[in-house]
This record gives sequence, structure tokens and C-alpha cells, in this order.
Amino acid sequence: MKLLLIIDDYLPYSKKVAAKMMHELALDLQKNNHFVTVINPNYRIKKKHKVEVIDGIEVVYFKSGKIKNIPKFKRAINESLLSFNFYFNTLSFFKNKSYDGIIYFSPSIFFGPIISVLKYRWNCKTYLILRDIFPQWIIDNGLIKKDSLIHKYFNFFENLNYKVADNIGVMSDSNLNYFKKRFTNTSKYHVLFNWSSILTPPNEKYYYRKKLKLEKKIVFFYGGNIGIAQHMITLVKLSIALKKRDNIHFVFVGKGDEVDLLIKNIKQFDLKNITYLPPVNQKEYLEMLHEFDVGLFSLHPNHKTHNFPGKLLSYMNYEKPILGCVNSGNDLKDIVNHANAGFISYTTDEESLIKNAIKLAENDELRLQMGRNGKNLLKNKFSVFSASKKIQKFMS
Repeated sequence: MKLLLIIDDYLPYSKKVAAKMMHELALDLQKNNHFVTVINPNYRIKKKHKVEVIDGIEVVYFKSGKIKNIPKFKRAINESLLSFNFYFNTLSFFKNKSYDGIIYFSPSIFFGPIISVLKYRWNCKTYLILRDIFPQWIIDNGLIKKDSLIHKYFNFFENLNYKVADNIGVMSDSNLNYFKKRFTNTSKYHVLFNWSSILTPPNEKYYYRKKLKLEKKIVFFYGGNIGIAQHMITLVKLSIALKKRDNIHFVFVGKGDEVDLLIKNIKQFDLKNITYLPPVNQKEYLEMLHEFDVGLFSLHPNHKTHNFPGKLLSYMNYEKPILGCVNSGNDLKDIVNHANAGFISYTTDEESLIKNAIKLAENDELRLQMGRNGKNLLKNKFSVFSASKKIQKFMS
């Protein structure tokens, strides 16, 4: 089959887990004798579109406005134009081409219009990989009001995004239940877990630990988006509670809306147990993760939908025990805890988060065993092979 993969983030320009996941999916589909083209918006290119080949995958970048790490109003405008820019900036590329299937990733919600056009033109099947239930989470966090004009605007594109999909893979059973309560007909919805290929750790070790002068520390590592959805104040409070424990240190790497909040609290509370670093490339990120001891994450307690942060896949891959907290009802808590791959509590339960951090810091064998359990969990439940096989089944 000829398959078109659409995502708003892709290698080598993006450091996000979604970009890595989609590239791994493209490689596995190609391995299964499918011809794969990836299409991705890019504000850096000068021409209408540019074609590159990455690891044998044809990648088409089309000119578009910047949609990451910019003011929210500007981002909304630029994302709203994604389908328009896709269509007009790739006309010459797609002029004499057709595809048997389209696999598209959300976020963003704004690819619905172009998917509708291409689906009609090619009479092909469509599959939505739904990782972000937007705009529900920004309503939950009080960023917009339910049934406001902006909510209705976003909701229109969200529903179109779902409507043009023949099948929709959500990331957890909790999210599937959310849609069953929301819609009367959910036959095209099913669970598609996040995925990762199995990676081999790099040979070099201890470079970053030495560079940051953390040789005698147990390092809790957070890598990725530092934004509202991550509720970073929870992890800041954890570092405040543990600031007198000389053997514990926190390293945060990334960017997002709450970086200023993080830096402000570091200064205000004189948190010498936190090191903040700006984003690094994928190679550096994995080298850091390989060196440090515990994978850290947090989710906003007001979420009514249930997210599975992609960074957890890297933590499992590199055999790091997971320490984190989630919103109430998120089945990620049971998955990780039952596998003994780490400690996950509710975001509102700050005491449990502190106790679990201390347990991991004080027990070397516990960290090692939980890390091994995480790797097994990844192989059994979150492999790219499993995800690709499920998607191919629905596309055939």
C-alpha cells in the first residue's frame, strides 16, 4: 500500500516524542513493504515545499507559520491555516499522485479539512492517531470557557477531525470510556497505546553527570515540554520538600509555557537541587537519560481526559524507574504500578510523591529492578511492532 503519514512535528527539526514515534512507525510500515510518505509543516523552509529522504522515508515539508512555542493567539491562527497551507503549497507534489491510506496524528486538530479533500480525491481509508483531546484539556485547566465562541470554533475542527477518520486510536482505556460517554456511536474508536522501538543505550556514560557536577547524586530527570498540562509546580514542590537531602538532585530539560514559573521558583526558594537546561537534540537527550537515575513526570490534576506522556517510553527503554503523578482516574497509574515499573500517585497526593521519591533515592536495587520491569512492560505492551500491526489491520 501507498500510505501518507501526516503530523505537525517531525525529525530532524523536532525533538518531541511524537516526531520520534511517527518516524518509528514509518520505518516499521516500510519494513512491511508499504511505500510511505510523511508530510509535515515547516516554518523554516523558503520554498512552498521541500522533499527529503530520512532513513529511506520520503518526507515532504510544506511552508507554514510557526506553531510551537509562540503566543497562544498567534499559534491558533497559524494552526487554523495548516490545511490551507498544506493544500496550496503541495499542489505540484501531489498533482499526479494518489495514496491507498492516510494516517494522521492529533495534535493538531486542524488537519481535518485537508484530510476530507484527500480522502474524497483518492477514495482511501483514513486512520487518526489521537493523542490529545483538545480543546477539552484547556477547558479543564480554565484557559477558555465551555461553550464560549473560541470553544465552539475549536470544537468545530475537533469534530471534523473525528468525522473524516474511518478509525480512531486513542491512547488508553480511560480515554475510550471518555468517548463512549460523549458520543452515542463509538464503533470506530479503539485503544492504540503509545509505542517505541527498542533502543540500545549509548556506550559513553557519565559525561553529563561530570559536566553538571552530579557524580554523587541520585538524579531525577525530566525531559520534554514544560507547560501548563504538565503542572510543573507539583515537581517544584517536590524539590522544595527534598532540598535538604544532599544526595537528591533534579534535572529539567525542555521548554514551554511554565519555564518562567520553574526559574522563578528556583530563585525564590534558592533551589540548588534543581538544574534547568534548554532543549537538546534527541541524541543528547538520550545520553542524559542513560546517565541519570529516575524518570520524572507530572500531569495537571484538573484533566478530565487521560494522557500518556510519550517521555515514559524513553524512560522504560533506558530502564529508568518512573516517578510521577496523574489526574484522578488515569489508568496509567495502574499500568505502571502493577508492572512494578515505578511509583505513580495522584497529583493531589503530594505526600505520596515525596515518600516515593525518597524510596527510590535510598534503594539502588529497587531502582534497578523497577527499571528492568519497565523495559519488559515496553516490550510487551508499548512496542512499535504492536502499534504498527494494529494500524495495518485497520488500513487493509
